Amino acid sequence: MPPATSAPDAPVAEGDAEAPPVPTYRSLAAPVSNPVDKFALLPAFLKVRGLVKEHIDSFNYFITKGIKNIVRANNRIEARSDPGIYLEYKNIYIGEPSVQVDFRVETITPHFCRLTDRTYSAPVIVDVEYTVGKTHAKHRKPSFTIGYMPIMLRSYACVLNGKDEAELARYGECPLDPGGYFIVKGTEKVILIQEQLSKNRIIIDTDNKGRVTASVTSSTHEVKSKTVICMDKEKIYLHLNQFTKPIPIIVVMKAMGIETDQEVVQMVGRDPRYGDLLYLSIQECATERIYTQQQALQYMDDKVTYAGAGNIKDGRSKLILRDVFVAHVPVNNGNFQPKCIYTAVMLRRMLDAILNSDTFDDKDYVGNKRLELSGQLVSLLFEDLFKTMNTYAVDRMNKNSDMARSSPLDFSQLIMQQDVITSGLERAISTGNWDIKRFKMHRKGVSQVLSRLSYMASLGYMTRITPQFEKTRKTSGPRALQPSQWGMLCPCDTPEGEACGLTKNLALMTHVTTDQEEGPLRNLCFSLGVEDLSLLSGEEIHAPGSFLVMFNGLILGKHRQPQV
Repeated sequence: MPPATSAPDAPVAEGDAEAPPVPTYRSLAAPVSNPVDKFALLPAFLKVRGLVKEHIDSFNYFITKGIKNIVRANNRIEARSDPGIYLEYKNIYIGEPSVQVDFRVETITPHFCRLTDRTYSAPVIVDVEYTVGKTHAKHRKPSFTIGYMPIMLRSYACVLNGKDEAELARYGECPLDPGGYFIVKGTEKVILIQEQLSKNRIIIDTDNKGRVTASVTSSTHEVKSKTVICMDKEKIYLHLNQFTKPIPIIVVMKAMGIETDQEVVQMVGRDPRYGDLLYLSIQECATERIYTQQQALQYMDDKVTYAGAGNIKDGRSKLILRDVFVAHVPVNNGNFQPKCIYTAVMLRRMLDAILNSDTFDDKDYVGNKRLELSGQLVSLLFEDLFKTMNTYAVDRMNKNSDMARSSPLDFSQLIMQQDVITSGLERAISTGNWDIKRFKMHRKGVSQVLSRLSYMASLGYMTRITPQFEKTRKTSGPRALQPSQWGMLCPCDTPEGEACGLTKNLALMTHVTTDQEEGPLRNLCFSLGVEDLSLLSGEEIHAPGSFLVMFNGLILGKHRQPQV
C-alpha cells in the first residue's frame, strides 16, 4: 500500500522549510493570484524554456533556414570571359562538430576543445555543380566542405543537444550549464545582444535644428539606406545622400508617376489642414515649371551625385528612387504605386506631428527598438564572407583565363584553396570586431569572454544587452528607466559609471521572438479581411473608420472593420 500524502494546504513541518511551494490552481486558464502559485510558476517556466533560449533559437534558425536563404540568393558564379564556365550551389548544410588530424576527421566535444585550445566548429558542406574547360563538361561534387563554422553549445548542430544528465556527465559537461555560447581557441565566448533602432519603421522626430522630420532606415539583403523627409521654412523636402541638394517632395511624387496635385493631396488625406501645409510645396513645384514625370526626373538628374550611373537608360534619378529611396518597399515591373503610398503615409504622420505635438515618436520606447541576437549577427558575417569567397574565386578564374597556355581550372578548386569563411568567423568571434564592408558596419565588443566567477555572472552575460550608443555621451534620455520596459528588462541589473542605464539585462521571463516565414502570415491577414494595397485608390486609403495594416515595415493593405 503506498504511503499516504499530506493535503496541499497542510502546514509544512519545521524540517521541511526548504520544500518547494505547492501550487493550488485548478486549470491552466485560471488566473494566478496566489503568491504561492506565482513562486511555483517561475521554476516551471524556466525548466521548460531555459534562460538562454533566445540565443539558441536564433542560431538554430540561422543554421537551418537562414544559411540556405543566403546561398539561394547567391547560388551561381560565372567567369567573366566565358559565362559557360560556372559554379552553382545546389544545397548547403552544417555537419557534425569535427576536426582534421593527420588527414583524418575526428568528432570533437566542447570539453575536448577547452582542454586543447581548439575551436568547437563544424564543417559547412555544400553540393555543387560546375563546368570545366572549353568543352564546358558538367561535374557534380556532393558533400564539399567550404569552411568551418563555430557552433553554439546546445544548438541543433551541437553534440550536447537533447542529452540527459548522465550523457552530459560522460561528455564532461555540467547539466546546469545553459549553453548559448561558443568555444574559440579554447576560450568561451558569448555574443552579447545588440540593441538598435528598428529598421523599416517610420520615426517622427526633430533634428538638431528643431525641424520636424519623418525618417526611415531601410534594410534589405541588398542595400541599407536612410530616407529623411523634413519641413524647412514651411516647405517639405527629401534628404538623400545620393542628391547634392534637398529635393522638393512634390517633385519626388511627380517623378514616381503621381503627376496631379490633387492625387498627392488625396493620398495624404482629405483634411483641409493637410492641404494648407502642402500648399507652399505645391506652389514651389509650379514655380520650377515641373508638371510631368519626365520634367521631374530631369530636375532630379541634375542634382544626382550617384557615381557610375551616367549611362543608365532610364535616368540616374529613377534608379535611385527605385533602389535607394525607402529601399525596403519593392518596385515590381516599374510600378511605383506602393512607394508613393508609403511616402504619403510618411507625409501624413509628419503633418500630424506639426498639428499635434503628442504624436511624436519616442526613440527610447521599447517598441521602436530591436534586439539583434547571435544568429542574426553571425548571419550578417557569414553572408559577407560567403560573397567575399565567391568574389575571390571569380577573380582567380578570370586571371587564369587571361593567361596564355594555362591549364584549365574549375571553380571548386578555387573555393577549396580559400580559407575565408573559417578564418573570418573565428577572428570575429575571438576579437569581438564585426567588420562588414558592404554595409560599412564596424562594431567592437560584440563578443566577450564568458565570465565564470559565479553561476549568476555567467547567466548575466547571456542576457546582457549592449546598445549602439557612445557611452561617453552625457545624455540622460537613453539611460532613464522607461515605463515600456516593464516586464521585459531588469530595472536593477545595470553597471555603474558611464555605462549606467545603457547596458541592460533581460528580465527572467522575457521571450525574444525570432524570424518567421512571411507567406503564411500574409495569407492569414488577407483571410481576416485585409484589402490588398494594389486594389485601393488614393481616396480610399484613409477612409474614416478604416486602418492601414503594416507588415514588417511594408503597408500590406487596409481593414475597414478592425473591431469585428
